[in-house]
Amino acid sequence: MIYFDNSATTKIAPEALQSYVQTSERFWGNPSSLHRLGGQAFQVLEKAREHIATLLGAKTEEIFITSGGTESNNWAIKGTALEKRVFGNHIITTKIEHPSVLNTVKQLAQLGFEISYLDVNDKGEISLEQLESMLKKETILVSVMAVNNEIGVSQNIEEISRILEHFPWVHFHVDAVQALEQVPDLLALGRIDLLSLSAHKFHGPRGVGILYKKAGRKIQSLLTGGGQEKTERSTTENLPGIVATAKAMRMYLEAPHPMKEIREYLWNFLEQQSQIKIFSPKEGVDHILCFALKGVRGEVLVHAFEEEEIYISTTSACSSKKSDSSSTLAAMNVPDYWATSAVRASFSYLNTMDEAKQFVEVLEKLMKKFEFLK
Repeated sequence: MIYFDNSATTKIAPEALQSYVQTSERFWGNPSSLHRLGGQAFQVLEKAREHIATLLGAKTEEIFITSGGTESNNWAIKGTALEKRVFGNHIITTKIEHPSVLNTVKQLAQLGFEISYLDVNDKGEISLEQLESMLKKETILVSVMAVNNEIGVSQNIEEISRILEHFPWVHFHVDAVQALEQVPDLLALGRIDLLSLSAHKFHGPRGVGILYKKAGRKIQSLLTGGGQEKTERSTTENLPGIVATAKAMRMYLEAPHPMKEIREYLWNFLEQQSQIKIFSPKEGVDHILCFALKGVRGEVLVHAFEEEEIYISTTSACSSKKSDSSSTLAAMNVPDYWATSAVRASFSYLNTMDEAKQFVEVLEKLMKKFEFLK
């Protein structure tokens, strides 16, 4: 089996799973309980939080645990909107964000907030000039993903940060779910106020996310109750999942990554095929490669690969079961006949060059098969 769908989810690392099991068995007290078992669990929780903060280059008090990237994005955006609505109601985002951002701002628009959407060029890059022209005194939030989950384009977060230095009242949120390895450098810029991560994208467990909230920044809580997470997100903590997340994060950031070589090998093959169109920019991130085989719908190609025990996806896994074509490719003005044929191969540090070579062999076979059927 070859698994090239790591942007949808990764397999939990054995070491992270072991940490999950051991924590479940040894520290099953509620971290909020006053007794010894609760105290032990709380100490483990805070040690894991400290470890995550150190790996990301953040302060421990800036790390908040959530249920995943979707909750982190919702909390960052809605929390800012609720906190700062007395100062303004204008939010800026892009046309190629994850649905957890686009659907969130759509909901806020129904509540009276003004939403502006940044266009992208044929590479999926936003215009910094357009961003500057949209900013105004009523703007309270700019939300831009670091790496697009469908084609792997990186936005220029450094330049966006520079622009927003002149707008200190504006919260800057970055969806970094597909960009863990960039986070320490991004936070070092000093201008990001909120940043989202999801554990299952880096071989951690599902159901655990992270929201970085810069010290001194205020957002409203979405979950109120018992006062966990420094009273900002109430719910009993998923202690085994949090410990496993810290373990998986360290392993991901320290492991040798073969994705660059794998992507370059596949790119060099794909660009030589006249019936294939590549949508990912050549200078995109190492772990995502989006392309289409002319005249073959994406879901057909996905299932054809599946019959060969190779697993890829049609663009975003969050919308892959719908008949709609990619919102990212639509924003890039890719014709629908190409967009509906788009598939995404995505890699992790567990993949190998041998797998990439097998992928090419199977793709060559499928290209001949579909050409014969036309």
